[in-house]
Amino acid sequence: MKLIFLDIDGTLTVPGENVPPQSALDAIRAARDNGHKVFLCTGRSWTMTESVAAYGFDGVICSAGGYIVLGAETVYDHPMDAAELRRVLDTMRDPDIFCLLETKSMTFADVGAEKFDASNSEALRWQKLLTESFDVSPLRDYRGEPVYKVSFLCTRRAALERPRQILQDRFEFCLQDFLSGDTVNGELINRDFSKGAAIRRVCTYFGAPVAETIAFGDSMNDLDMIETAGVGVCMGNGSPELKRRADRIAPPVERDGLAAAFRELGLAPA
Repeated sequence: MKLIFLDIDGTLTVPGENVPPQSALDAIRAARDNGHKVFLCTGRSWTMTESVAAYGFDGVICSAGGYIVLGAETVYDHPMDAAELRRVLDTMRDPDIFCLLETKSMTFADVGAEKFDASNSEALRWQKLLTESFDVSPLRDYRGEPVYKVSFLCTRRAALERPRQILQDRFEFCLQDFLSGDTVNGELINRDFSKGAAIRRVCTYFGAPVAETIAFGDSMNDLDMIETAGVGVCMGNGSPELKRRADRIAPPVERDGLAAAFRELGLAPA
């Protein structure tokens, strides 16, 4: 039995979309019928993941490892405490930094879609998140709900230097390498969890060795799980750096890459 972990945006679906290609759904169903377990492992919040999870999985890892549901059981639930969040917001307050606060049921944004050059998959995901795919509220409407993760867009890379110095003791700054020029986007991920740590937690829950895991991703927030898993697979549309660090490269998501990789790895019939 293999434990299979799938990122969503750019891996299971086209970035920002909620409907996987039928080829991927067929491959996942075949893998589960063959006795393997398949999990979503995403940076998305719980509410952003629910519609995809409804297609049928053995569990869901949300918020880059901060919230884990296996079957009907919540096995890990670790939002920031209020003091941590206030420290993050105070430190990230800069005219060139725009933040998304991700709670279990809502996302709050202080940036509009006009800030994005949607010329690559990560920027496109952000634009769709703010305009089409999800219910995103203005940051002024935030009323203290527990926050699991803070994502950000920075239009002047140097503006991140001070926040990184102050916050790196408690948070990893996971920066994407898709955007060019002086613009950078990424996530602040609590050092108490990660996608890789989530894989280990799931393995402990099922009594399975980490060596029997396979992880699929496309961006640098997938690096930890790609390096943790027994086999790490980067999609052909993925980050150049992640491709260099992965064990395998699958075809792009738009070319039925997940189904092709499942067949190549013997998880689903050819």
